[in-house]
Amino acid sequence: MAFEGLADRLQNTIQKIRGKGKVNEADVKEMMREVRLALLEADVNFKVVKDFVKKVGERAVGQEVMKSLTPGQQVIKVVQEELTQLMGGEQSQIAVAKRPPTVIMMVGLQGAGKTTTTGKLANVLRKKYNRKPLLVAADIYRPAAIKQLETLGKQLSMPVFSLGDQVSPVEIAKQAVEKAKEEHHDYVLIDTAGRLHVDEALMDELKDIKEVTKPDEIFLVVDAMTGQDAVNVAQSFNEQLGISGVVLTKLDGDTRGGAALSIRAVTEKPIKFVGLGEKMDALEPFHPERMASRILGMGDVLTLIEKAQANVDEEKAKELEQKMRTMSFTFDDFLEQLGQVRSMGPLDDILKMLPGANKMKGIKDLQVDEKQINHVEAIIRSMTKHEKAHPETINASRRKRIAKGSGRTVPEVNRLLKQFEEMKKMMKQMSNMQQKGKKKGFKFPFM
Repeated sequence: MAFEGLADRLQNTIQKIRGKGKVNEADVKEMMREVRLALLEADVNFKVVKDFVKKVGERAVGQEVMKSLTPGQQVIKVVQEELTQLMGGEQSQIAVAKRPPTVIMMVGLQGAGKTTTTGKLANVLRKKYNRKPLLVAADIYRPAAIKQLETLGKQLSMPVFSLGDQVSPVEIAKQAVEKAKEEHHDYVLIDTAGRLHVDEALMDELKDIKEVTKPDEIFLVVDAMTGQDAVNVAQSFNEQLGISGVVLTKLDGDTRGGAALSIRAVTEKPIKFVGLGEKMDALEPFHPERMASRILGMGDVLTLIEKAQANVDEEKAKELEQKMRTMSFTFDDFLEQLGQVRSMGPLDDILKMLPGANKMKGIKDLQVDEKQINHVEAIIRSMTKHEKAHPETINASRRKRIAKGSGRTVPEVNRLLKQFEEMKKMMKQMSNMQQKGKKKGFKFPFM
C-alpha cells in the first residue's frame, strides 16, 4: 500500500494527542519531533521536512488550537491541512487546448514506465473524459519501444502514429500533430525517448520537439519508489525543459512516500496522476486532500464512491437490494458482485479507504489473498444452475462432486456454504433497517 510505513508512524504519533482536553507547547513539540523523524525516514526532502514542521508547529500552538474545545482534534486538522498543501492543495486538472488537439509530451528516464503510462493516460482520457486520443511513437532509440506502444494501442483499440525508427523524433511529432488535426483527435500523446540519466543530447531533442509541437502539457513520468532520485530528476527536467506536471508510477509499491511529498514543494509543479498497478486502468488523478486523509487514517470515501460508480451497475445494484430484502440472493448474484468489487482494485486497499479502518481489528494488517478468492469462484462455478439458486439442496454427494470439480476440499465447500447463509442473513439486516435485533458478525468467504 502507498505510504504504508509513513502512515503507520504518523497515525501512531497523532493518536497520542487526539483525545487530549488540553494541549500545551511541550505536547506539540514532542509530536512534531516524531513527525519530523517519520518524514525523514520516509525519504522526504530535508528542506521540505524543515518547512513543514515549522508551519505545523506554529499553527498548532496558535490561538485557534489552544482555545479550542477539542485542541487535540484541531492539531490533527492542522497536520491534515498542511499535508494537503505540501502535496499541492487542490487537484490539478489536465489542460484542454482552445483549438484541438491538446498536445501532451510524455518525458522521463528509462525504466520509469513512460510508454505504459502513455497508454494508461490515453485510456483515462477516453473512459473518464470521453476524448479521442492519438498515441505517438517518438522513441526511436529503445529497442521495441515502438512495438510496445503499438501493442498497447491494439490492446486499447486506439490508433498509434509511427514512422518507424529511421525518421527523427522531431519530424514524427510534427507530422503526428498534423495527422491529429486531419482526423479530429482531441489529444495527442507523444511518447518520447528516455535515457539512463539526464544528458544534453536528450534535453536538446526534447526542446526541439517542444518547439515544433507547442505542447499544452509536458508530463514527467518518474518512479515513486526511487525516492529522492525522483525528486532530483524532476528538478533537472523542470529547470531545463519546463515541465507542467508529474506522473508518479509504482506508487502502490512505495511504502515511504518521499517522492510524492517532496516533488511539489521542490519543483512547484503538481502531481497530475499516479500509477497504482500494472493494469491499463490503474492510473488515477492525484487528489492531495484525499491522499492526506488516507495517510492520517481518515479514509478516502470520495475515491471509494468514484470507484463504485465506475464499476458497479446501478440497475443491478437495485435488483440486488431487493434480493437482499427477500433473502433470494443466490451464488450467481454473489459471483457477479464479487467480480464488480474486484474490478475496483485490490480488496485490502478498498477496505482501507473506509474512515477509521486503521482502528478496526484485523483491517489494518489485512491482506486479502487473491488465490483464496479464485478458490471461492472455482467452487461456485462447479455448482449447477439449480445448486447456485438453491444451495440448501447441496447434500453430501453433491458437495463431493463440487469439491472434485473445483479442485478444492469438501471442508472448504462446507465452509463456503455456511458463510454464504450467514452473509445472506446479515445482508437482509443491513438492507432492512426497520427490523430489530442485534446484528450478528460474519466473515466473507474470501477473507
